Amino acid sequence: MGYWSSIRTHEENGTHSMASVTSLTASVHQRLADALTAALPDAGSADPLLRRSDRADFQANGILALAKKAGANPRALAAEVVERIVKGDVIEDVEVSGPGFLNITITDRAITENLAARATDPADRLGVAHTDHPGTTVIDYAQPNVAKEMHVGHLRSAVIGDAVVRILEFVGETVVRRHHIGDWGTQFGMLIQYLLEHPHELDHRSGSEDTAVSGEEAMSNLNRIYKAARVLFDSDEEFKTRARRRVVDLQAGEPQTLDLWQRFVDESKIYFYSVFDKLDMEISDPDVVGESGYNDMLEETCRLLEESGVAVRSEGALCVFFDDVKGPDGNPVPLIVRKSDGGYGYAATDLSAIRDRVFGLKADTLLYVVDARQSLHFKMVFETARRAGWLNEDTKAQQLAFGTVLGKDGKPFKTREGETVRLVDLLDEAIDRATAVVREKAGKVGLTEDEILENGRHVGIGAVKYADLSTSAVRDYKFDLDQMVSLNGDTSVYLQYAYARIQSILRKAGDARPVAHPELALAPAERALGLHLDQFGELLMDVAAGYEPHKLTAYLYQLASHLTTFYDQCHVLSDANPPEVVENRLALVDLTARTLHQGMALLGIRTPDRL
Repeated sequence: MGYWSSIRTHEENGTHSMASVTSLTASVHQRLADALTAALPDAGSADPLLRRSDRADFQANGILALAKKAGANPRALAAEVVERIVKGDVIEDVEVSGPGFLNITITDRAITENLAARATDPADRLGVAHTDHPGTTVIDYAQPNVAKEMHVGHLRSAVIGDAVVRILEFVGETVVRRHHIGDWGTQFGMLIQYLLEHPHELDHRSGSEDTAVSGEEAMSNLNRIYKAARVLFDSDEEFKTRARRRVVDLQAGEPQTLDLWQRFVDESKIYFYSVFDKLDMEISDPDVVGESGYNDMLEETCRLLEESGVAVRSEGALCVFFDDVKGPDGNPVPLIVRKSDGGYGYAATDLSAIRDRVFGLKADTLLYVVDARQSLHFKMVFETARRAGWLNEDTKAQQLAFGTVLGKDGKPFKTREGETVRLVDLLDEAIDRATAVVREKAGKVGLTEDEILENGRHVGIGAVKYADLSTSAVRDYKFDLDQMVSLNGDTSVYLQYAYARIQSILRKAGDARPVAHPELALAPAERALGLHLDQFGELLMDVAAGYEPHKLTAYLYQLASHLTTFYDQCHVLSDANPPEVVENRLALVDLTARTLHQGMALLGIRTPDRL
């Protein structure tokens, strides 16, 4: 994540002296809680149930429940609380509304001083604090398969996982990335056996030590060999038998077999690293741990499960049974850890990975960004690990399940021929569409051809990521490029243009600089924008706690919408404005731009300075 200049990992942040900024929401909440406790000393900790409101800056609804509990009149209690609220520095006015609601208005000075503190945060975190109780999270996401092309189904795990990693690191969590690639099993016995029997095919494979190949070339070679091997595997029973025996050699570590397998892995990495690069994501070798990475643990995992009684033998297989998991016939459906022929399935690998992550990596949380269709499998795996004592109340595992990418017709996204859409093709089309949008407006800001192409990439990839992340992960969503690259509505492009517009204003400001002036009165649009900026830190904590990037996209879209209203109602560089008003408004839009940049970067989306 080094290329995001304003995003730092937990360790990097530790090198800065960082004082978080208390939000206005927290300040108001504390004042109301103190007043409620003073009015009802026997009530214990009193929650004012504070929220943002259209009628005032905030509304407190907690008095009704407290009055009912104390047998008091709600409006009378509300009036008593108002008398005890400290006003002047943060709270300007409080009025009782309806049966006992409190409508609270904040002082203009408090808003401006709060924003100034965020803008001058020495750690460049905009006043956002670290979490109070950081831990270690291992996140399993972006799981490509060796010797197979990445398709549209791989998009969501990569995009959602990458955003969650960035957000967790920003709030102070230690994050260990894991890309659990499929790199073991029958298909590799088939591929290796084919190459051993057709050694001339090796001459056609680029990817030798002295030859650089592109990702597309690497996958083209793999596809060609896979198709030829598959034809032979399906038509020749003797070859099929030899291929299955080759899997045993692979798992046993036979040198020649292992060498050919490693070539497949290395060439596949060339390909899927190129796809991740197109997605503007950083993936490194130490984070890629495939099924093979846990091979040496499988036997011990099975032994531990059987000795503890968690797993039992059934018809020659080692199984774990669950009372609430039954098949269509009503009979229990087990989790098969070891097959009757002695082979190991996904369950053994996943359970071994849990052991490694809990006891080796010392993780508090295991997060799996995996298709919702795998939910039953992970439910059974997690329950098995709990029974074995590998997961407990101090160490949790959670699947961050996601829905399906659909076409415009609402059906699973396919090509016209009914094939699964290649991820590279989808991303290239998004970049082409976005580049055309950028080119239409390029003349107004004087972009060069190189800048048009670069911004087209950022806008196109940003559009794909934002459309995915703005939908709650568990829901399906329609992949509609026309909507994704629209300048209007809830799109990444709208936010990117909002950021670029502010940069244009800052460039035109001349000698005027962003300087906060707390003594100035604020216009309604300034107040609304400032109060929304105040929520950024608390919003990020909420997003991190629930692993919900869609809440961050919603916040950023609302921020850009407040900015649009501000533009319409408040001129920034008008000659009619006194210098202090110009400076104060520059400070407001500058902090807005930095918040947009920070928020978009946490989603893995770039914000070009000129569009």
